[in-house]
Amino acid sequence: MNERTSSLDKLRKRVAEVGVPFCVGIDPHPDALPEGLPQTVDGVERFARGLLSATVDLAAAVKINVAFFEAFGSAGWGALERLVADMDGGQYLILDAKRGDIGTTAERQAEALMGRLGADAVTLSPYLGEDAIEPFLAHPGRMVFVLARTSNPSAGTLQDLAVEGTVLDERVARWVAERWPDGRAGLVVGAVQPSVLARLRAAVPGPGFLVPGIGVQGGDLEAALRYCQGSLAPGLLTISRAIATASRGTEWQAAARSAALAWIGRMREAGATLSV
Repeated sequence: MNERTSSLDKLRKRVAEVGVPFCVGIDPHPDALPEGLPQTVDGVERFARGLLSATVDLAAAVKINVAFFEAFGSAGWGALERLVADMDGGQYLILDAKRGDIGTTAERQAEALMGRLGADAVTLSPYLGEDAIEPFLAHPGRMVFVLARTSNPSAGTLQDLAVEGTVLDERVARWVAERWPDGRAGLVVGAVQPSVLARLRAAVPGPGFLVPGIGVQGGDLEAALRYCQGSLAPGLLTISRAIATASRGTEWQAAARSAALAWIGRMREAGATLSV
């Protein structure tokens, strides 16, 4: 396998094997743990492991939100290290860290997330320019997903700003696509505004989109499926809370798996409709 494109090849393989661009999100908030799990780092680790056990074979990728582990300090980092170390190396792992800093700091961030933890991809902020991105792509074969259009309510405060006649989210998308045209740099584009998904895909045909906001936030599944796929790299639809909170009872793992299967079914149905 070509070292430079190893993570991209892994992603292509996983999406082909699963048949849908389903990415399971692991966001283990201590306030939302099921019955019987303590609101501690141990409870968070057990919950994350349970979600992975219930869903990982169904998913093309796994996205772990680093903050829910970092909040516990060194104990949380240890839990994250154990969780990642025990994952199947054939699974595609995104560490959702939303990093973005000057070159030397970004270099150490990349070493922590890609060097030590072995992430296939990391989410990054574009605000500091190339200095915040290049150290991650310097890790051979790894990928990044750069924030272009997020799914939170106040996203438009900055992302809707016009910059020389172009909306900022589109400026970011075009910059990423032009600066790193080999498929290893994707974009985070939320699903809550289908017109934005369509506009950004028209602007940048190449990069894969990592699309949050499908589940609890009520994003448009059909639009996400239609526009996530790039010509250079597959896209992914990430679903977190709609699976993790399927049940807080003792049957929570079975409920999480059932919820994941239901979302996969919806993706297949919507995909079939789009192909007609």
